[in-house]
Amino acid sequence: MKAARFHAAHDIRVEDVPGPGDPGPGEVLIEPAWTGICGTDLHEYLAGPIVTPASPHQLTGATLPQILGHEFSATVVVSGAGVAFKPGDRVAAMPLISCGTCRPCLRGDRHLCVRMACTGLSYAWGALAEQALVPAYQLTRIPDSLSLEQGALIEPTAVAVYAVERARIEAGSDVLITGAGPIGGLSLLGALAVGAGRVFVSEPNPNRAEQARALGAAGVWDPSADDLTDVIADATDGNGVDRAIECSGTGPGLNLCVDAVRAGGVVVQAGLHTSNPSVDPMTWCLKDLSIEATWAYPVTAWPRIAALIARGAMPAERVVTTRTGLDDVVAQGFEALVDPSGREMKVLVSSSSD
Repeated sequence: MKAARFHAAHDIRVEDVPGPGDPGPGEVLIEPAWTGICGTDLHEYLAGPIVTPASPHQLTGATLPQILGHEFSATVVVSGAGVAFKPGDRVAAMPLISCGTCRPCLRGDRHLCVRMACTGLSYAWGALAEQALVPAYQLTRIPDSLSLEQGALIEPTAVAVYAVERARIEAGSDVLITGAGPIGGLSLLGALAVGAGRVFVSEPNPNRAEQARALGAAGVWDPSADDLTDVIADATDGNGVDRAIECSGTGPGLNLCVDAVRAGGVVVQAGLHTSNPSVDPMTWCLKDLSIEATWAYPVTAWPRIAALIARGAMPAERVVTTRTGLDDVVAQGFEALVDPSGREMKVLVSSSSD
């Protein structure tokens, strides 16, 4: 079968590989429908291996080359013993794999498992392939009112919704989001969904800035061209925003959130950093801020996120800018997304051979 495999930085190959075979007990053989390219995938492409396993993973034994793809929807082909899914079931995947025995797992925080792995990053299979074998506990049936494209967006939407929840946004709040990538765009939609009054966005790419405006941002500014602390102060009558969500994964983005939020406000770090930024904790103290950091999402979130998307409260499909096929995943997916002046926000990849 055909699969997109990560070998090393800037080295993703669409290759013919052996298929998964029949599922064992507790496993499901699926045909991925749509798969999103995530910021984590891009980090691997630019600077990996980071979380992809150069040596056998302690929980799964997986090692490079890695079939990528962890944001996905699929159709069930066949289920192993003890599994209730039936052929043809439409599903979306929560890709985290946890040990179930460490302290975070035992207290219910399976997304914080100390030996955590992830389908599409540190497991034998990923969704950028014509078939994959996954644990049944990862899958949730999606309602008929949800398309398979929307189903593939449940995973990134869960990331954004978790950040919005941690921000404790109240009705009428002014909110700042730094970075208008897919998580920034989904966080913008999430903040509006819970009643934010105005959502401002910091984004240097003019194409993504325009997309953020289309999603409902009250103001979008280029941090390289303006002193956004002053701009946001002017926009909020000197008060600052009530909440800020950092989605760019950059030190300047985090520090802008700290500077632009009001005293007693909340800053949520949602973007993943690949370096150690310089920060000023004294400012945190003087402003009596709540600094929150998020990792992934609660693993039980899928049914309620699916419901939010299905009823239109979170129109996640609006962040999709390109749909492409497996053969073009590097040129139209990875290369397009890492272009700092590019037009892409979210790319979905079809694994179908049709």
